[in-house]
Amino acid sequence: MGRCLNARAALLVLVLVLTAGLVAACGGDGRPKGERPPSVAPATLAQPPQPVGKIRTAVLVVVRDGDLHGPVVGARVRIGHHKARTDRRGRAKVDIPRRGPFHVKVSRRGYSTVVARINFLKHPLAGVRLYQPALQWPMYGVSPARTQAQTRIRVRPPFRVMWTRAAGGFMEFPSVVADGVAFVSNYYGSVRAFLMRNGASVWRRDLGGKMAASPVIRGEHLVVHSMDGHVYVLNRRNGRVEWRFDAGSPIESSPLVLHDVDYFGAWNGTVYALDLRTHRLRWTYRGGYKITSSASFAGGTIYIGDYGGRLLALAANNGRLRWSSSVNGRIYGTPAVAAGRVFVPSSTGNSLTAFSTGGRRLWSINTGAYVYSSPAVWNGRLYFGSYNGSLYCVSVSTGAIAWHFSTSGTIGGAPTVVDGIVYFGNREHRIYGLNARSGKLVFRFRGGSSVPVSGNGRLLLLHGFSKLYAVKPRRG
Repeated sequence: MGRCLNARAALLVLVLVLTAGLVAACGGDGRPKGERPPSVAPATLAQPPQPVGKIRTAVLVVVRDGDLHGPVVGARVRIGHHKARTDRRGRAKVDIPRRGPFHVKVSRRGYSTVVARINFLKHPLAGVRLYQPALQWPMYGVSPARTQAQTRIRVRPPFRVMWTRAAGGFMEFPSVVADGVAFVSNYYGSVRAFLMRNGASVWRRDLGGKMAASPVIRGEHLVVHSMDGHVYVLNRRNGRVEWRFDAGSPIESSPLVLHDVDYFGAWNGTVYALDLRTHRLRWTYRGGYKITSSASFAGGTIYIGDYGGRLLALAANNGRLRWSSSVNGRIYGTPAVAAGRVFVPSSTGNSLTAFSTGGRRLWSINTGAYVYSSPAVWNGRLYFGSYNGSLYCVSVSTGAIAWHFSTSGTIGGAPTVVDGIVYFGNREHRIYGLNARSGKLVFRFRGGSSVPVSGNGRLLLLHGFSKLYAVKPRRG
């Protein structure tokens, strides 16, 4: 019995020795000796979460000139805190977080700034159009001085007609144009918006009454004057009437809007300064004679004529009369201000008269027939038409006649100068284009009646009796 126990103990010791040797040979962890431990922890052990950076994506914004259609180089594109500039192809690549939509701000010197809401999740490429204010036509007469000259547009004949649209009635005054849309009013009190690129209708608003004035573009609004005595402020995107003001008398004056104040005259002989922000009058001036003239502005002074034959010079800030002077006949048209002078047409006085901006009478030209036509001023010369059928070109300094061009129809609308060509229409439904320096005929169009043209940097709009014709140079 004792020998059996001793044998069992010896066997146990032998097993323990052999097991220890095997473990040592395997490196102590069950692997053959010399094998490297795994670099990945066993799957059964939980791992701490790894930090994940913000996911970003590259988007491309392509910026083009809305009128000229070319790329806008060097435009600044800003999306939140991320910004870039466009290359020579008008493209800007911006890295942004993958979320959105975003408000994208695009700006460039010489262009109006645009803020657009763009959803890049749908597509990483977006296009934005910028417009040059210098190539727009925001009001009657182009500028507050009412010089009827667009000096930055480079569009001239020979032309080809791109599209034609009916305006719904007689257009005595021309359309205004901004950001690729033209706005025009007609005799029946209808205001219409058309896309410049193809003439498609954007909206139409029938306000009633009659209209004998151009609208004016003011930011996101369109200011419209009606012969029912109302000033209407429309949303220019959809034509909705935002609010209106009742002057109590027919208005033929086209709006003159400066610093959110609309200056105009009415048939009751009153000149108004209407604050478009507060919807209240800042001041009125009661002259007593009917007013159809639109107001002009220069040097802090409002110039406007009346049927008493007086040119009124009013302080723009408070309406105080600075001076007045007579032209010996009623004033229907609008004064133009340039070169320190005010040029005033007189219908029944049959004349065009020049005053200094201080009120001194300088010179006058009598045509022997009505001068309804508001004058145009360009490059040191003055252009105006007469009911005798002639367009006159005279020196702004002396009134000396440089040339005149005769037609068979009376001229009642203002001439307009674009790219060195002076355009005018007559009552025989013709539009003429003359070299503004020489008076040589370079263009004639079967249409027209009153004020002949407006447009933008790519197209001119010719105004027939009740139709718009969009034209561009044939070489394009």
